[in-house]
Amino acid sequence: METTAYCGCSSCCSWERGSWRYLKLDFWNRYVSAGPQQGQPYSGLTASGTVPREPAPGLFSMDSVTRPWMIPFRLFPWALLPRDGTIAADTAYYPFGTRMYVPGYGWGRVEDRGGAIKGRDRIDLYFSSHTEALQWGRQELRVRIEYQ
Repeated sequence: METTAYCGCSSCCSWERGSWRYLKLDFWNRYVSAGPQQGQPYSGLTASGTVPREPAPGLFSMDSVTRPWMIPFRLFPWALLPRDGTIAADTAYYPFGTRMYVPGYGWGRVEDRGGAIKGRDRIDLYFSSHTEALQWGRQELRVRIEYQ
């Protein structure tokens, strides 16, 4: 499967600060800059209405065995349990809630649909920073899929 990466930045998610209606003086607001929703307020939520996130292995996982130096950072109550990341896929093939394991990324759940994500052999993985998304780039990987 071809995996690509995206983040919540303006170039990955097609949003811009300020509206020309207000001469860009409302720079604290974000608006959709392309597509059929152009000019509408941008919320940053996924197509399923959730906040996008990266996967977190949690304290009780194999990642704690392979990287024990990360255990002190996982002792906070909100970091004890593993958390799935956000994946964008074509919902005609993978409905919202489908879990996938991507090597090098971890477990993710289909919560979004990308404009360029068409077909069964393409998914987009969410990263919290643009640098991490660029480092991931485009990779061909075997992805394990669990249908709900």
